[in-house]
Amino acid sequence: MSFVTDHPINGKYQAENPDVLQLYAFPTPNGVKVSIMLEEIGLPYEAHLVGLSDAEVKSPEFLALNPNNKIPAILDPNGPDGEGVALFESGAILIYLAEKSGKLIGKSAADKARVIQWLMFQMGGVGPMLGQLGFFYKFAGADIEDPRPRERYIGEAKRLLNVMEKQLEGQDWIAGEYSIADIALAPWIGALDFYGATEVVGLNGMPNILAYLERFRARPAVQKGMDVPPRP
Repeated sequence: MSFVTDHPINGKYQAENPDVLQLYAFPTPNGVKVSIMLEEIGLPYEAHLVGLSDAEVKSPEFLALNPNNKIPAILDPNGPDGEGVALFESGAILIYLAEKSGKLIGKSAADKARVIQWLMFQMGGVGPMLGQLGFFYKFAGADIEDPRPRERYIGEAKRLLNVMEKQLEGQDWIAGEYSIADIALAPWIGALDFYGATEVVGLNGMPNILAYLERFRARPAVQKGMDVPPRP
C-alpha cells in the first residue's frame, strides 16, 4: 500500500502507477491548467478523467480529496520531506508545482510576487467572471429574459480583458516571462470562443491578447496538455 493507494479516491479512480503524481481533472479551463503545467515542467504523472456530473464530483471518493467538489485535484506521493500531498484548487496546485520544480514562478522574490499577483487576477476575476458570462450567454442562464445578468458579466469581461490588453503592451507574457499566471489566464480567454462570446466582449479588437493566445497555443506543452485527460 502507498500514499496514493491508501487514499479513498483510488477506489474510484485506480492508479496504474501510484509512485507518480495523480491528476484528477476534466479538460475545462481550470482542469487544463494543471496538465499544461505538468507538461511544461516534465513531471511524470497519471491523469484520471473525472466527469462533471454529481455522480462523480460529489461521490464520497472524490469528496475525500476535494470537499468543494470541483476539478482539478492532485495526489503527489513525492511531496516535501518525503510526505505525500493532497491538493485541490487550481491556483494552489500551480503554485505548489512551480515551487516543487523551481520553474515558471519567477527568478526572484519580486518576480514571484508579480507572478502570483496575476495568478490571483485570474483566480479572483477572470475565471469567475468569464464562467458566469458563459452561463448567462450560452448555457441555462441565456433563457433568462432579464438582460441585466448578461450585461453585468459582459461588461465585467470587457473590463478585465482591457486590463490584460494594456498589461501585454510591449511584452509577450502577462508578468514579464512565461509563468503559471499565463497557464492560468490563457485557457480562460480561449474559452470565450467556446462560449460564442468573442464578438460581444470585443476580443477581436484586442491585438495584444490575440497575439498572446497565439503564442500560448504554439507551445508544445500547451498543445498536449489542453486535451489531458482526453474528453470522452
